[in-house]
Amino acid sequence: MVDRTAEVCGLLAEHRETLAESILALESQSGVLATAVELALQTLKSGNTILLAGNGGSAAEAQHFAAELVGRFRRERPAYAALALTTDTSILTAVGNDYSFDDVFARQVEGLGRPGDLLIAFTTSGESENLLRAAAACRIKDIKVVAVTGNRPGRVGAASDVNVLVPAPDTATVQELHILVTHIMCDLIEREMARPS
Repeated sequence: MVDRTAEVCGLLAEHRETLAESILALESQSGVLATAVELALQTLKSGNTILLAGNGGSAAEAQHFAAELVGRFRRERPAYAALALTTDTSILTAVGNDYSFDDVFARQVEGLGRPGDLLIAFTTSGESENLLRAAAACRIKDIKVVAVTGNRPGRVGAASDVNVLVPAPDTATVQELHILVTHIMCDLIEREMARPS
C-alpha cells in the first residue's frame, strides 16, 4: 500500500489557501446575502414555503438546505416550511419524459408554489435552463427568486430578485461555499425566528 499522507497534506494546504481567499471574496456579498435572509424570513413568517432547486451537486445543496429548515440547524424549534424540488423521482421523471428536463422545476412551481413563497436556486454556472424556466414560473405566481451562483450571475442570476455571487476559482470550491451560504442563512433564520415576538 502506497503512503499518500504527504499528497493529502499538500492538497489540504492548497485547499485551505483557496478556501480562505474565496471566503474573503465572499465577504463582498454580505449585504446581498443579508437581503436573501430577509426574503427567507418574510416567507416563513407569513406562513409561506421556501422552495429549493438545483442540478447535480446543487440538487444535493437544495436538499441539504430543506433538511436544515424542516429538521434543525443548531436549535430545537418547530419545523419551517421548506421543500426541495429535486427529490420526487416520479415527478422528475414524468415531467422529464412527458415534457422536457428543462421543465422539471417550472412544473412544480406551477403546481406547488403559492404567492408569497420563495424559490432559492443553486447553480454554479448560472445557466441552467430548468432553473431559468422555474424563475419565469415564479414571476407568474408572484414568488420571489434568490439565485446562489458562482463567479458570474448568468441568466439565472439575471432572472432573480437577489443574486448571491460566490467568487471562487472552480466548481468544487463554489459548491463548498454554497454549503457555507446555506449554513449562514439557516443560522440567521433560526436566530430570528427564535426571538420572542
